[in-house]
Amino acid sequence: MFIPAYFRKEKLEEIEAFIRKNPFAILVCQHEGKPWATHIPVELAMNANGESVLSGHISRSNTSWKSFANGEDVLMIFNGPHAYVSSSWYNHVNVPTWNYMAVHVYGKMKIIEGKELYNRLDELMHRYENGSAKPVEMKNLPKEMIDNYLKGIVGFEMSMEKIQGKWKLSQNRNDEDHSNIISELEKINEINSRIVAEEMKKEGNGKG
Repeated sequence: MFIPAYFRKEKLEEIEAFIRKNPFAILVCQHEGKPWATHIPVELAMNANGESVLSGHISRSNTSWKSFANGEDVLMIFNGPHAYVSSSWYNHVNVPTWNYMAVHVYGKMKIIEGKELYNRLDELMHRYENGSAKPVEMKNLPKEMIDNYLKGIVGFEMSMEKIQGKWKLSQNRNDEDHSNIISELEKINEINSRIVAEEMKKEGNGKG
């Protein structure tokens, strides 16, 4: 990913927090010689060696798993809030742009099965069912149903060999423009614009 110095995010704790907050990712791999993308929920987890990994699963019918099972490099993309920025908000003539936050993780896959896969699914379900009035739990589902489900998916654990964080939040703008962009985004009745404005406040700018 192309990342100008102003927008580079290098603090691992902030990147991991971003992944936890935006867990619905895009898995990109090569499948039959062509780029292949799969949209899936992914969990930041710890493997048996105490290393941070990305945990998830895909349908066994999605045969792209056969390519990454061979040890090929894969890419996981996490997208966050984004918002259009009009150049009419600047104190000078310029072109419009787009502010956004994203994380790219590069690594290799390890297929997980059996009890380990069951436990990962149980953790995933618990996380998202926790706030439900009637939470669904793996242990309460029919065993035959779970056994059939496990046969129909492929679980994986992805190493995090290279991590890139890009927070493009107008850090390269002067104080006046930076402040105006925040003010204008806050006026827009749209959740992404509001969130980007809040993130801009946290990040600040580097030009003064």
